Amino acid sequence: MTDMADFGVYIHWPFCQKKCPYCDFNSHVRETVDQARYGQAIITELETMAERFHLANRPVKSVFFGGGTPSLMLPEITGEICGAIKRLFSVTDDIEITLEANPTSVEAEKLAAFRDHGINRLSLGIQSLNDRHLSFLGRQHSANEALDALAKAQQVFDRVSIDFIYALPDQTTADWLAELADILTLGCDHLSLYQLTLEPGTAFTSMAKRGLLEIPSDELSLEMFKETQAHCKAAGFHAYEISNHAKAGQMSRHNLIYWQADDWIGAGPGAVGRIWSHHMPNSENDHETNYGRIETRCRKHPDGWLDDVTKTGSGIAEENQETPHAYAIEAVMMGLRLADGINIAAIEGKAGARHTWLDTDAVARYCQQGLLNEEAGILKLTEHGKTIMNTLIGEILIL
Repeated sequence: MTDMADFGVYIHWPFCQKKCPYCDFNSHVRETVDQARYGQAIITELETMAERFHLANRPVKSVFFGGGTPSLMLPEITGEICGAIKRLFSVTDDIEITLEANPTSVEAEKLAAFRDHGINRLSLGIQSLNDRHLSFLGRQHSANEALDALAKAQQVFDRVSIDFIYALPDQTTADWLAELADILTLGCDHLSLYQLTLEPGTAFTSMAKRGLLEIPSDELSLEMFKETQAHCKAAGFHAYEISNHAKAGQMSRHNLIYWQADDWIGAGPGAVGRIWSHHMPNSENDHETNYGRIETRCRKHPDGWLDDVTKTGSGIAEENQETPHAYAIEAVMMGLRLADGINIAAIEGKAGARHTWLDTDAVARYCQQGLLNEEAGILKLTEHGKTIMNTLIGEILIL
């Protein structure tokens, strides 16, 4: 069972030059960072996890450097971490190693060095081609600077993904579609297109509570979403996930690991991992015993995490064994974001009979209403269903 799951490694670099007002990630602004020390601590934590979870022979399909702003790292530090991963695990020949980057000129100058130190895919956080919107979003680059950085990235990397945010205050559907038309001509094979959401604890949420920020209505946001899906499809981009569009063969392998509820370890401050233990008791008739998926959560504060790694070899603050029910909930919530949907029998094989975690009457009702589709054991959202995804998932899960 566990050998069938894809396996990835997530590296969290929590440092930024500036905190964006929409961001709720574990990120910290620091003028100086002892990169060598943090890099070595990440390697130490990877070594500890590899031993603790018996992962030496596990093939790694993907590595993802996220943040924070990992493109602020010294390229040689990423190279040392990549080298450690190849030493600790079994690395596939076609491994995908992604680095998130901001398109500032300083970071763009380092792209070739990142490639030379093992990065083979870049995820560029452009967010907008409109300078006014970039200023609103707290970004430190201009639209022209972003386009220059993208051109450099495309010269260096075969695979470049770009991120954008839409449904911004005062943005009309026509505004966004004009920008999207330009985005679709940029020559990238992967697009992440997210609607602006107000996350708890962010500056934008605080502004909205004080009446200083108003995002588009649900009706306008829905119109933008539908038009985005249609225009991307017409341009040859498959909406393989609710907000992610890719040309053939260009899907993000690492993000698919999350959405398919597969296995990954997370190293670095605040990193989360979920990994099946290969040394649990095995009983075909006892799912509680047969189940062996462990969730790890690393300490969020960089200094505290670093102290823990120095003392104990890892910064893991929580290590919890998931229940079969919790696994099923995650597999449905994440899997229904995918165009391929979920394999109900496969989830049952790990979490027990569907009636314990899925309201089958609600599923049948929504299939009749054209919001869900179940065929040959595969459950998917229809195009109409995608527009009310969160509501549907909340209705069909037995929480």
